[in-house]
Amino acid sequence: MAYNQTGNRPFELASKSNHIHIIKDPSVQAFLNSHELPKEGEEITLYENYLVEIDYQIPDSVEYIIAVDGGDTTVPVKSKFPSSTLTFFQFGANLLTISDLKALKEEPFIAPQSIAKLKELQRIKFTLPTKNIGLIKEDGNRATLTYSVRKALYDFFKNHDYLFTLKWFLFEEYKSRPRSVRELASHPENNSSKKIQFERDKIDSEYMLKHADGDLFLTDIFRLHEVVDEDLGAGGVVGYLRNLIEHFILIDTIRGIYKRKKNSLSEVLFIKDGPLGFFGQTANMHEPMRELMNHLQDELKIYLVGVEKSGPFVEHAQEIKDKIQSGQAYLLSNRYIYKYIKPGNADNPEAYGRTSYYSSKIIFKSRDERIYVITIPTHDPEIVLDPKKDDFRNLDTILKYIEELKSDMYDNSLLPIALANKLVSLSDHPSSVLLEKFAKKLIK
Repeated sequence: MAYNQTGNRPFELASKSNHIHIIKDPSVQAFLNSHELPKEGEEITLYENYLVEIDYQIPDSVEYIIAVDGGDTTVPVKSKFPSSTLTFFQFGANLLTISDLKALKEEPFIAPQSIAKLKELQRIKFTLPTKNIGLIKEDGNRATLTYSVRKALYDFFKNHDYLFTLKWFLFEEYKSRPRSVRELASHPENNSSKKIQFERDKIDSEYMLKHADGDLFLTDIFRLHEVVDEDLGAGGVVGYLRNLIEHFILIDTIRGIYKRKKNSLSEVLFIKDGPLGFFGQTANMHEPMRELMNHLQDELKIYLVGVEKSGPFVEHAQEIKDKIQSGQAYLLSNRYIYKYIKPGNADNPEAYGRTSYYSSKIIFKSRDERIYVITIPTHDPEIVLDPKKDDFRNLDTILKYIEELKSDMYDNSLLPIALANKLVSLSDHPSSVLLEKFAKKLIK
């Protein structure tokens, strides 16, 4: 690494010839020769038995669409050493009727009058300290960054009444015999402590658990504190947290409908931006989510789909789109994923995403030649290695509406997600600049 220019001396320039030592190094050559790039379209062969036709003749059953998307931006609130940052999140939950969407979907851009057609728009805000910022406790002392992150997340869930939903979700209180215990690997403030039992009956009215090393928040079950570094910051939790909160907006909505009029769940299509899974430290949430989905599918019908806009699966879908006929879906088997998309053994007996996904991936080509990468829950205790159409309940219905909800605003986009993104996304300019000025003005 070159030296920074801090005074009047010239900036240190990198050598223009040192690359030759890398090129001639036998170990570097051997390394490159032993690796393989992903195959391109002409090199890929689809497995015909995973191509399925979509039945468009099924009767209409969905009346409402609920779409969730989120955005975030991290801003510096102190640039001089020690530097400090905050991350602002904004999430959007849209409720639209099918009739509204059919009227809007042909618009080339989102106009103000289009926004007015939304039946309900909920913007949900959350602020997270991500570097060198400590909460001022009631006793006047400043908390560690780890505690500040934990408390911020707990307060967010508390202020939006998500703690009740979290307990309902974790302990499967929708069942006649709820679960009694969930485990946490270690205490957030004492990594040497043994596994902690979150016992349902011992969680108090504030959704906290008494512990000798310090009281625990119910939200500690997400384990985000494990990737907070007091020196490097909490930037590593941002992506996990965005996905987590998007999920909990959906879960809270599902719980509300289930409690008030459960049969109405079969009239709603839930759409999430991004895949249906929990990742990183929050991956343990995929198990209770699968339990919830299986329970709802057994008792009634639920339509839930995750739509991916970027990433290796989306890039791969573009490579093979000409190999899929219009109105077909291609179910991605474990062998296919590891052979053509992700590095790994094609004969791997452990399913891709088994510790994080509660769904399986599908590439869908609509009758108007649009290509989508989606994930839909499968009714199975684990990820399906060799998926069949019957593994995806309500597949025809979901894909039928995916096709109907097309938007011409972006390539292969869906109108509900495009609307949600338009309403909550935070741009680098001017949003980040203004939020930075706002934070610097108010923070102590």
